[in-house]
Amino acid sequence: MSYLIVVAHPDDEVLGAGATIYKLTQAGKKVAVCILCGQAAARKFRPGDNELEKDTESCMKVLGVSKVFKGTFPNIKFNTVPHLDLVQFIENAIVESGATVVFTHHPADLNNDHLHASLACQAAVRLFQRRTDIKPLDELFYMEVPSATEWGLNAAINKFQPNTFFEVGKEAIDKKIEALSQYRGVMRDYPHPRSREVLEGLAAYRGGQSGCCYAESFECAFRRIVANV
Repeated sequence: MSYLIVVAHPDDEVLGAGATIYKLTQAGKKVAVCILCGQAAARKFRPGDNELEKDTESCMKVLGVSKVFKGTFPNIKFNTVPHLDLVQFIENAIVESGATVVFTHHPADLNNDHLHASLACQAAVRLFQRRTDIKPLDELFYMEVPSATEWGLNAAINKFQPNTFFEVGKEAIDKKIEALSQYRGVMRDYPHPRSREVLEGLAAYRGGQSGCCYAESFECAFRRIVANV
């Protein structure tokens, strides 16, 4: 089974699923990451493009990610990009990675790029219905991205509702924070959502919800079960 994490920006993959990615790669699973925008534009107090490239590589090394697909879509301007362009970029990542389990943003996230990344991913995972050479999708999960998901304040949209919990343990949470720290300018002091204290606390809370010490939570949007009879 192969996994693909589809995100709008560098750091989203760590915030939403960093500990889970680490646990999967440590178990020998193949995990690829698709980052639609690899540019530093509009990132105040952040490094330039060359530095961001190095930060991304360092982060992936910590998590054990096998492959990264990097797009050049404009930061905080996905609403100006043709939907099909985003879809086809993600489809290519699905084909090359062979992924059957996909993680992406929740469509109610406040960040505009997260919304469009999620909508494009929802369309892209249906590729197997048009191409017989593509493995069917097994699972699609929406992630919880601190500093974005909790700000989905539009009451007309269904908000993030966690229904799947990946037990990760303290080591994986430490690796998540180490990986996030590779992105210069991303971590903040407590009580910011991207502080060590909040990230550890959220993992402890999600663990408490699900009967373990530390967990990352997701909303399962699609699951295919093959009966062995």
